[in-house]
Amino acid sequence: MSDALDRSTRLSLLKEPLVKKLCEVLDKSSNKGWRRLGEIVANDRRFRVSPDDMEMCSLKVLQLEGSPSRTLLRLMGDRGCTAGHLLDYLQTLGNSEALQCLKPSALQILIQPQSVALISGHNLRLSCHAVGKSPVQYQWFKSKEEVPNSFYSDLVISPVYLKDAGFYICRVNCGGTFEFSQWVQVDVLNVSVSCGQGYHSLEGRLKLVIQPQSQRTYVGETLQMECGAVGRPIPRYQWHRNGAPVPNATRRKLAIPHSTQDHAGRYRCEISSSTERMWTNEVDVAIAPRISVQISEAMECSEVLGSSEFLLNNVPEQLYATDKVALLIGNLSYQNHPRLKAPMVDVYDLTNLLRQLNFQVVSLLDLTESEMRNAVDEFLSLLHKGVYGLLYYAGHGYENYGNSFMVPVDAPSPYRSANCLCVQSILKLMQEKETGLNVFLLDMCRKRNIHDDSAPNIVLRVTANIVFGYATCQDAEAFELSSSGLTNGVFVKFLKRRLLDDEKITVVLDRVAEDMGQFDATKGKQALEIRSSLSDRRALTDPILPGDSADLAHARSLQWAKAHELPESMCLNFDCGAQIKLGFAAEFSNVLVIYTHIVKKPEDMSFLQAHVTDFSQDLDVDPKEMNRETPEETGIYLLSSNLPQHCLYTRVSSLQKLREELVFTVCLQGTFTAMDDESVHWTKSVDIGKPLIARLDLNRAVRRNSCLQTCMMPHSPSHSPCHSPGPEHHHHHHCGSPQDHNRLLPQGHYLDVHEHQGAVGVCGDSLYVGQSHSEAACDSSCGLSSSPGRLSVPIEATDDIHELQTVFINSLQLQQQ
Repeated sequence: MSDALDRSTRLSLLKEPLVKKLCEVLDKSSNKGWRRLGEIVANDRRFRVSPDDMEMCSLKVLQLEGSPSRTLLRLMGDRGCTAGHLLDYLQTLGNSEALQCLKPSALQILIQPQSVALISGHNLRLSCHAVGKSPVQYQWFKSKEEVPNSFYSDLVISPVYLKDAGFYICRVNCGGTFEFSQWVQVDVLNVSVSCGQGYHSLEGRLKLVIQPQSQRTYVGETLQMECGAVGRPIPRYQWHRNGAPVPNATRRKLAIPHSTQDHAGRYRCEISSSTERMWTNEVDVAIAPRISVQISEAMECSEVLGSSEFLLNNVPEQLYATDKVALLIGNLSYQNHPRLKAPMVDVYDLTNLLRQLNFQVVSLLDLTESEMRNAVDEFLSLLHKGVYGLLYYAGHGYENYGNSFMVPVDAPSPYRSANCLCVQSILKLMQEKETGLNVFLLDMCRKRNIHDDSAPNIVLRVTANIVFGYATCQDAEAFELSSSGLTNGVFVKFLKRRLLDDEKITVVLDRVAEDMGQFDATKGKQALEIRSSLSDRRALTDPILPGDSADLAHARSLQWAKAHELPESMCLNFDCGAQIKLGFAAEFSNVLVIYTHIVKKPEDMSFLQAHVTDFSQDLDVDPKEMNRETPEETGIYLLSSNLPQHCLYTRVSSLQKLREELVFTVCLQGTFTAMDDESVHWTKSVDIGKPLIARLDLNRAVRRNSCLQTCMMPHSPSHSPCHSPGPEHHHHHHCGSPQDHNRLLPQGHYLDVHEHQGAVGVCGDSLYVGQSHSEAACDSSCGLSSSPGRLSVPIEATDDIHELQTVFINSLQLQQQ
């Protein structure tokens, strides 16, 4: 191996072109490919590859552009494998073509040309730069034809015309060898015809220069539409009709031969690059039938035109959002009230679904009163005219005089309105933002709070497009399912099956209500209630079209992104010669996962381990659950399959409580072979700033009083009355130690139906199936059930609702006051 690629170079530092070429060779080889390479590496104790690792690599062939070889090389790199080790393995493998990939080339292309879209009359420049052991020569081609006088690294065509559009490639010669660059596409737009404006920049952000035009055509004719944007790299296109993607319509020009009336509708095109996305205007397309009337040619034309006018005027309007923002709050670990189980899973599942609908989601667990108020404040700051705003809450709650109240985790017992957040006050503030759709999904009890006689005077504006989805009816409880694994509450169990449906939001909730009505375990005890002032066919699947608010929407997106930035992974070098990789992942907006992995271990050490410690006391980090060998051991159940293997994991929750930068210590413990069993320690302090939601400082006193004043509350959050338990107060006896409340405890395989707490002293906390009354009372405060294993998504008690009904319904017990 020459100096061009040092043997000590880690596999993770190999250049992408080299890795890509090597993976192509190993993927296509049958007897000397990646599988045989994995078998050879498996015999090396330093980088042992397990059968599970090989199975994971093999599954990559099921993915689009998936590469088993790339996955194997990444695993080897994470375990400290270097280029020298790989070279030795390939020599044992006997794959000469793969070995050739690691040998230095006499010719290397350092700068590849990039595809570009530009306007006719502008200057085209394509660049390709290579180095070799002797002078390098260039020759450009358009398709298979040489471009005249193109013997330089830069191909310049000034000015460029429509005829210059096409595919280009550069051949680089060096002595007796040559290499071809990658193919690039040049798209030339004739803007003077379609747009009539001047644009002078091809770099940076996309620029929309051709808008589609409304069309009126007849059945059987070809429907043609065009849009266009300039930029580098060349934009991608996807046409949409009535909000749904048009199959195989991924070019700038849309052509539908032999059109029918089914092709009529509202069209627009999504234009995107690797970092940006924009939409064209939405235009009407009318396809008129040919009506043959045997009177005169003039009458026939009149009939056809009249049909076209009628069809165009009756095309349903496609609604859109200027942006989509969702705040999801799940409160589980109550300080003075029974703890809940399902909100964590419910928030996680809804987060993933709403992200598929292009919502900017803030997902938070276990918030105090001031933290909830500040979180709502931040949520409101992301709203503006035309935005779809969605608020989901799971936890304890109650309803008095038509007003719904969400209970923070630090609410005293008994609690009153001054300790809670009023949903209607949040709606009032959302209305002031002129939002396009306001959706409230409240997964909580709606029992009357006998300790709270206040009646907030909240005057709401008369506006449309407000939807309330209550998990249960007025003066009723809401329930959550529980089994030997992680499960949803009853509401989300059925909601997540319908949430992605391209239907009006009230239609989606109606179907959820019908599904819940067939669930015998809660029939007669919980029924979804829908309240709506929806005057349009608004759907969560509606597309996003910033329109006049594009700059404002972009600013709001940056504000949201600020609270969802993860620290960059880093490598730490210790004096002993060891190297540790430190990685991060987000389970929720306020829950950070930290994992450590040993990248390089000195040969003279028999044992080496790295762990993190010394976290701020503001954070919720249990020392007993830090630096575990599996994610589940530290409470990471929802991200387990997405995390790298063979690491030590730590889950840091309650990031909203972080007051300063997050500083912790990475401690390295090792044993040298020559020192017997005596261990040596090294430490490094790491500062990762304020990750995720910690940047927003939700721990401060409420910064604005708008939400508070709307509720007409007599006390501010910093002076909320903390009531001492009175004679009516019910003491809840918890089983196990306090630490056990946040762990998954091994239990039998049964289904629990667990009730969200209403007002304290009004109703109990548990409705269980398959347990005795006393077992249910104890288990209600013991946190979550046992881990289901390394699963990427929570498991249900059963996927068959009818089986669930027949097996468990007979033992249903309802715990009353």
